Amino acid sequence: MSSLRRTPADLTGKVVVVTGAARGVGAALARQLAARGARIALLGLEPAELAAVAAGCPGSAWWEVDVTDGGELARVAADVQDRLGPADVVVVNAGIAAGGPLLLADPASYDRVIEVNLLGSVRTVRALLPQLVQTRGYVLQVASLAALLPIPMMGAYCASKSGAEAFAHSLRGELAHHGVGVGVAYLTWTDTDMVRGADERPGLREMRSRLPWIFGRTYPLEPAVARLADGIAARAPHVYAQPWVRGITWVRGLAPALTAHAPRSQTRDVERRLREAGPEATTPVGAGGAADGGHRHR
Repeated sequence: MSSLRRTPADLTGKVVVVTGAARGVGAALARQLAARGARIALLGLEPAELAAVAAGCPGSAWWEVDVTDGGELARVAADVQDRLGPADVVVVNAGIAAGGPLLLADPASYDRVIEVNLLGSVRTVRALLPQLVQTRGYVLQVASLAALLPIPMMGAYCASKSGAEAFAHSLRGELAHHGVGVGVAYLTWTDTDMVRGADERPGLREMRSRLPWIFGRTYPLEPAVARLADGIAARAPHVYAQPWVRGITWVRGLAPALTAHAPRSQTRDVERRLREAGPEATTPVGAGGAADGGHRHR
């Protein structure tokens, strides 16, 4: 999906589950899908924000749930079916990000990024898959340019998004005979709380600012989300929130060699800044990252 539709596709009556729906991509996508007639099940960690999103999505409902908790996801999945009907679409969007080199990164934060972004994706699909088989539905796994282009200082995020991408590609083959479609969405830096939070961390904003302009700039949220909504309506196998990202798939084999030769002075400077800032500088960024940490420590 490389361009926007002129007329939004109708999704009337479809039950769409969106994880990470309290803010950012998840919240914006929920609103756009509701405007196309879908009934949205909003899953996330921030009750007040979820309720506010639900207020703008007629016929929706929300659930507070941690996507790494398989038991709670199973309970929520059953409740979604009871209240809204079986899921026609599952958007696996919940995710967190943290930056910093493995040498200095807070170990719990580093591991948590992988747990939420990869294992949370697996557990979300596992909980809702029987419903998708029933409806011959569609899964959209939200990945990232980071799945295609490894970035120094973002090892946990790149590993988690690469894993989530591979998970979705594997699912596509194993679910085809059930009539279930699987797509992967790729986004680069998009105007969300997560990206703004990353820009507040020592060194990370400077590192991004030195990337070639197409790679380092922040892109507007709504057009990116509209492309995701179009991809869902089309049951697309690949969705590119920023059209130029498609081109990276053609040269992804070269990407590790290119990023391995990032200027050493640049990575050395970022590492120094993070060392001076201490372990807190490598914890999950933005309000969503704070919400995840607060939920775990209740």
